[in-house]
Amino acid sequence: MATKKTETTEALKQLTYLASALKAPRITEAAARLADHARDAGWTHEEYLAAVLDREVAARNASGAQLRIRAAGFGARKTIEEFDWDAQPAVRQQVASLASGGFLTEARNVVLLGPPGTGKTHLATGLGIAAANHGHRVLFATATEWVTRLTDAHQAGRLPQELARLRRYSLIIVDEVGYLPFEQDAANLFFQLVSSRYEHASLILTSNLPFSGWGGVFGDQAVAAAMIDRVVHHADVLTLKGASYRLRNRGIDTLPSIRTQDTAN
Repeated sequence: MATKKTETTEALKQLTYLASALKAPRITEAAARLADHARDAGWTHEEYLAAVLDREVAARNASGAQLRIRAAGFGARKTIEEFDWDAQPAVRQQVASLASGGFLTEARNVVLLGPPGTGKTHLATGLGIAAANHGHRVLFATATEWVTRLTDAHQAGRLPQELARLRRYSLIIVDEVGYLPFEQDAANLFFQLVSSRYEHASLILTSNLPFSGWGGVFGDQAVAAAMIDRVVHHADVLTLKGASYRLRNRGIDTLPSIRTQDTAN
């Protein structure tokens, strides 16, 4: 009995050393935790090894996802599961399908249109977090912040390199398109971002304006039309409706900037 116990102790020491050498220290904990269960359940050596490695892979994936989520730059972490579906039941099934991440492998885009306060940013963030959990690299910023980033790269003479670097991200989220108008140079830079990702990688865009209002945002109907053409060619367009959740129970039904029209027009 003592010999058996000594052998087990030595085996655990060897396992600890090997796990450290592999930079997988969690294997030691999983192996010890599963050992008694494996014996009692009569697992084969292969089943036990598979179970231990499965724990390690799951832990690594979870750790990697958290790193990708932190690196994405979300303003706040809001998941799909936390969304108030009572306010937007019409898009629930479509969002659930998008959350599986299939649109990313097809380099498709997602456009969320609707009045302020209807959940566009929450859904965009939730889809971004889901993408990170699926192993995709994600970047999030407002339209104004993206233009600032592209302007800095252009002025430094490295815009092509920046666009190429951004293409390595499976998903870029552009929040609040239309809240502030762009000058001509900024509109052209934003158009280059959209064009560089066309049929290569995915975009999620949110806007409080219908597509018909984007010409005023970008200051040029031709630029806006070309941009919309590339965005929606391979895209899911979701229209959110209703009053702002921020105004609920405050006796205010609408905001002055909201027009009661179909935002997908």
